[in-house]
Amino acid sequence: MNSAVCMLDEAAARFGARVALEDEQESLTYEAYRQRALAIGSGLLAMGSARRPVVVYLPKSAGMVCAFMGAMYAGSPYAPVDSHIPMTRLQKIVESLTPGVLITSRELAENLTAIDLLGAQVALIEELSAAPVDEAAVASALAQVVDSDPIYIMYTSGSTGTPKGVTIPHRGIIDYADWVVTTFRFDETTVMANQAPFYFDNSTFDIYGSLHCGGKLVLIPDVLMLFPLRLPEFLREKEITSIFWVPTVMINVANSGALEGIELPQLRTVAFCGEVMPNKQLNLWRQALPHCTYANLYGPTEITDVCCYYIVDRAFDDADPLPIGRACENMRVVLLTEDGKEAAPGEQGELCVIGSGVALGYWNAPEITARAFTQNPLTPDYAERLYHTGDLAYWDADGLLQFCGRKDNQIKLKGNRIELGEIETAAMCVAGVENAAAIFDAEHEQIVLFVETQGTLPLRKFNLELKRYIPQYMLPAKLVPMEKLPHTANDKIDRVTLRKSLET
Repeated sequence: MNSAVCMLDEAAARFGARVALEDEQESLTYEAYRQRALAIGSGLLAMGSARRPVVVYLPKSAGMVCAFMGAMYAGSPYAPVDSHIPMTRLQKIVESLTPGVLITSRELAENLTAIDLLGAQVALIEELSAAPVDEAAVASALAQVVDSDPIYIMYTSGSTGTPKGVTIPHRGIIDYADWVVTTFRFDETTVMANQAPFYFDNSTFDIYGSLHCGGKLVLIPDVLMLFPLRLPEFLREKEITSIFWVPTVMINVANSGALEGIELPQLRTVAFCGEVMPNKQLNLWRQALPHCTYANLYGPTEITDVCCYYIVDRAFDDADPLPIGRACENMRVVLLTEDGKEAAPGEQGELCVIGSGVALGYWNAPEITARAFTQNPLTPDYAERLYHTGDLAYWDADGLLQFCGRKDNQIKLKGNRIELGEIETAAMCVAGVENAAAIFDAEHEQIVLFVETQGTLPLRKFNLELKRYIPQYMLPAKLVPMEKLPHTANDKIDRVTLRKSLET
């Protein structure tokens, strides 16, 4: 299998008449899915875009997934972008990629007049989807692809303000999809409910996991994410068997009371990734739906979404750390100390990853690639690429990885090394707190804790409770109660906005 799109060929051959992909507007069988992707690929090849990056600027939809597959049929990597992306950011992505084609819709095409496409051709998805299929041209383009070629370039934020294009190879996705299906025992009866935006790497679990097993992928309407009380009913109506959501969404569902008296006998797998899952809300899910398998997954965009996992096999107290477990198949994790040595059991080290899922690097950015992707210092006798995640972890007494937070989220205050994530975990144990984010105010040398709560929380009383979980020197100097913490488009806590609020 040299290209991940071969999974679509195989699924269409086995399950051609079975529904593969569904959104609010349409439902596609595997054969219809393949034919539309082939048409898009043929149209791209007719435009002369073979092997050039293809930007996909569309609303989240079944058609957007078909565009991904179409780019692969043309032998090109795709770059998904948010349909609500600011044009200044899209301009930076175009400058980084210099794509051959930008796929968009008639409705969105007018936005592109505001930027310089640097010679990229604009292709309307409505016209590409109706292009005549050229099987010979597609076969020729696919024959030139090798599994180390890029499948997609996914842009993440950069510390300098310039987006970074994480470049993932086909082999990374192929191995990842195989691990997903094998680990969770997915098959053609699997029905996944996709929450993650397609410009967020968590979506690859859904897109390629469902494709590899011949299951069905159902896209959750964006509006439902604003009404967590309605999500369980959606899962029931669509007979969803698997979800892979960011913890914030699961927290919102648990806090809304939607799990009370819930019955979802068809739901079998509940996986989560992207930020720390609080045990308080996880326990509510496990109590409401004890028949499900719960999995805590971990991984940055640079390693094909996930490199570690832990199947939750017991109850955890609110203040207990939830392991991120062990490495996935075809991946290896090492913890490195600051002097490049391997961390001993129980000792914190930077979590570094080796394996088929490791990205090729950052597109058109050799300097930052060289800093993040290095030779493994533990294997000096042969070349072995290693990705530095910037996250801290340690091996516990059970041989499981425990996540400790970001290296850059660790501060030093009055001589004490403090991990802000530990304060957030403690805050979640206080009655009335639904979510929390700790920010270090460097100007005033103090910790500010933002808490999501419906009531009032006096700082002194709050810190008395907090002292049950963390030492005095870690207590926040300022408490900011909020009805709702701000979130990014990926449903993570928007720490940039919180940090900016300290400046006003």
